Amino acid sequence: MDYTDKTVKLEVMIHKFIFQSGFSLGSFILEFVQSIVLALSVFVLMYLFVAQPNEVKGNSMLPNFINGEYLLTDKLTYQFSEPKRGDVIVFKAPPSEPCAESECEYIKRIIGIPGDRIKVEGGQVYLNGELLDQFFLPADFVSDSGEFCKEGEEVTVPTGMYLPFGDNRSHSRDGREFGVIKKESIVGRAFFVYWPTTSIGLVPTVRF
Repeated sequence: MDYTDKTVKLEVMIHKFIFQSGFSLGSFILEFVQSIVLALSVFVLMYLFVAQPNEVKGNSMLPNFINGEYLLTDKLTYQFSEPKRGDVIVFKAPPSEPCAESECEYIKRIIGIPGDRIKVEGGQVYLNGELLDQFFLPADFVSDSGEFCKEGEEVTVPTGMYLPFGDNRSHSRDGREFGVIKKESIVGRAFFVYWPTTSIGLVPTVRF
């Protein structure tokens, strides 16, 4: 048997396999495309309604979040419950912020919820008349006052609004300057850090 005979036999075997198995290149391509479309649809739905990735930009959340970390933001929880004190949230920058036109997003921690009375005085934060135990921050971190949270002046968080601070108060532009934010501007709650690998883990729950 020469090379030509072997080639013919191989072609016959291939055609026989295709015929018996019902293989069709067209149906294979169609199924492949359908799988891709399904995967993309699931991703888009997840991104729009369930969770989205966010990058930590800058040092305003040190030491708990580092510049360049990537985290997942839960967009679903606040559809059924209210944000809580201590939650780390992603929210649309207020209109007064320079980057608001580009719809930039900030990552901060909720310090005040509706009805809370907040005061910044002597580098400390007071919540409803009591010194706030900021156990989630280094002891030497100070909280400076700002345009909204003026030194020694108590502010009350209105209904439907929240007051966010950065953890690294000396290097954070936050609610002390631009004030309270609407619940509608909150994208979601940061719940999982996935990059870099040395930082992988759930965002710790902080309550006060």
